[in-house]
Amino acid sequence: MSAVVQTAADIALVLLALAMLLCLWRLVRGPAIADRILALDTLYINSLAALMVAGVRLADPTYFDAALVIGMLGFVGTVALAKFLLRGDIID
Repeated sequence: MSAVVQTAADIALVLLALAMLLCLWRLVRGPAIADRILALDTLYINSLAALMVAGVRLADPTYFDAALVIGMLGFVGTVALAKFLLRGDIID
């Protein structure tokens, strides 16, 4: 792998870590429950992106499988939280 790709991956990982910290701050400090759910959704998307970049950086396909699992679980979790927020019950 070229040095340019490695440097770009390192910079992307640092910026994604910063974005995750900001999402964590919004998750803890959010004024409304909808803000907290959105921050949690953005946090898992940023972690998914960080796993993808780490997979490219390290040339390991295992990271892509982990990112797929996080994406599926994050989607289901966001839908369940939104349904609970709207109806007060998850299971109909």
